[in-house]
This record gives sequence, structure tokens and C-alpha cells, in this order.
Amino acid sequence: MKLATLRDGSRDGTLVVVRGDNEVYAKAGDVAATMQDALDRWDEVQSHLHEISSELEAGTREGTPVDIDQLQAPLPRAYEWIDGSAYINHIVLVRKARDAEPPETLETDALVYQGGSGILLGPTDDIEVPNLEWGCDFEAELAVVMGDTPRGTTAEEAADYIKLIVVLNDVTFRNLIPSELAKSFGFFQSKPATAFAPFAVTPDELGDAWKDGRVHLPLRSVYNGETFGEPDAGPEMHFSFFDLVEHICMTRSFTAGTILGSGTISNEDQSKGSSCLAEKRMIEKIETGEFKTPFMSFGDKIQIEMEDADGKNIFGTIDQTVVEVDN
Repeated sequence: MKLATLRDGSRDGTLVVVRGDNEVYAKAGDVAATMQDALDRWDEVQSHLHEISSELEAGTREGTPVDIDQLQAPLPRAYEWIDGSAYINHIVLVRKARDAEPPETLETDALVYQGGSGILLGPTDDIEVPNLEWGCDFEAELAVVMGDTPRGTTAEEAADYIKLIVVLNDVTFRNLIPSELAKSFGFFQSKPATAFAPFAVTPDELGDAWKDGRVHLPLRSVYNGETFGEPDAGPEMHFSFFDLVEHICMTRSFTAGTILGSGTISNEDQSKGSSCLAEKRMIEKIETGEFKTPFMSFGDKIQIEMEDADGKNIFGTIDQTVVEVDN
């Protein structure tokens, strides 16, 4: 099942069910008014939403053509947005970029931070940058959307609490990170609003690609019209989404609508490219002694998408442009 949020002039938009080919949708207001409403009452409404989906697929329910520009983030605002860093290759490379050693617990204790969740961008919303000196970078990631999840949830139990999967661009101001981390209090100014692909899907929509709490498919980033990277999201995800759920639930519970990210998709095989500029810059520094690739500039475009084995665009495409705004 594939869900989205239609812009309607309100903060939270209108919940819609999208046909598998991404071409048409049907409003789901008689079942749940918004995505958050559906997540709050998931056990009650999911069968009704599946019914709408089945009718769209069968052609027995009339659909409205999808206009991506009219779609918000699946959750335009969320109770919590927590991002992990589950790909060890990415951690090692970006730490080298700022002359920092990886933590000693790199392979045993997951890294997470809490991002801003009050404003989440839609798939075609601009990346607003007041100052290019801040070092704007894209980061292509996956995330899961959780239902109500109790403290103490284990990795073995985590699948029951994962309701949806999404693709996102975790925009980062790289040059603001070192001074923030030097204060030993985490990311804040270096993390502006995160953008999401238009469609959130239930895990069953991925078929065999959803396995052991990982999505075993490549995630493609196209930067200024050229493929920048297409690393596989599955095999090198050291901490699975199940592991990440257990990690964050050690000391507290989470409410329905919590978003939990994978961190930037990264593979050791450099032929698959990268999911952010920082990785490519670090590889350049290692190989040549200097950074060659600049961070994003005004007018630059980034597209992020994931296709299944048959070439079907699962989540729709993030398609953003960097624009200048006043500080």
C-alpha cells in the first residue's frame, strides 16, 4: 500500500491512497483525515486503506491524476524525527573529513541524533540557503515511520511497530558541524529542514527487498542531471532498522508518527558512487590530497529515488533546487 499527503491549505494536508504505478490517487478522508490520524489509529484503519488501494489497482475506484507539486511530505510535521548512522563506511569517511576518529563503539553502539520535525519539506520544495559558506550538502537516506512503540522494545519485536517506509534528503550544512560538535552537544544549526519523497509505503509493498529490517535495493542520487551515486541500501547497513528501534527504545517510548532514519546510504565499493558530497570530497582528499568537489551552490538540483527490480519508482522522486534566501 502506498500513501501520500495532498496539499489542502492546512498544516497537515489530506491523506490519500496512491495506486502502485504512482499515476492516480483516491482521498481517504472517510477513513482517516491525515497521515498522523491514520498512524494514531493504525490497527483500526489499515484494512480500510488497503481496501481503497485494492480498488484503485482493480480499477473499481475512480482515481485523480497525481501532481507531485501538490504533494507534501507524507508527514508534513512529525512528533519526532530521529536519524541514525547505520552505514559504517559513511561514518569513517565523514569523520576523516573533519579530522575526527570514529568512536570506539563504532560496530556495537548505534549513533543517533534528533532532528527538527516541526517543518518537513515536500518532494519539490526548494532547499533554502542563506549562506553558501555553510557548505550545503544533500544526504540520500531511508527511514521508517513507527506506530506507538513502548520502552524496551527489542530488535526481535521491532517489525510489529514499523508501519511505513520513506525516502528522504537529510540536508546538512557541513561547515557548521565542527564548531557544533566541539561543544559536545550535538547537531542543531547544521541541520535545516529535511525533505521527503512523496510516497510512504507499507513494508509489504517492497516484497522480498524488505528483509531483516533492511531495504535491499539501490538508492539513486542524480546531481545536476548526472548520476552521483547508486549504493545498495541493504548489505552494508550495519545496524538494521530493527536494531535502531531497539537502541532508541532503551530508555523511553515513542508515539505513533515517529520517523527513524538510516543515515546516509554508503557502500565501500566506490564504483557505486556516494549519497552525499562529503563522501566524494573525502575520497578525493585521500586520493589526491585536496578536496575538488564543491558543496552545493544556488541553482544546483538534486533528485533522489529508489526503483524496484522491475524498474518501478517505489517512493516517487525528491526533486529539489538550491535557492538563495535572506539570512
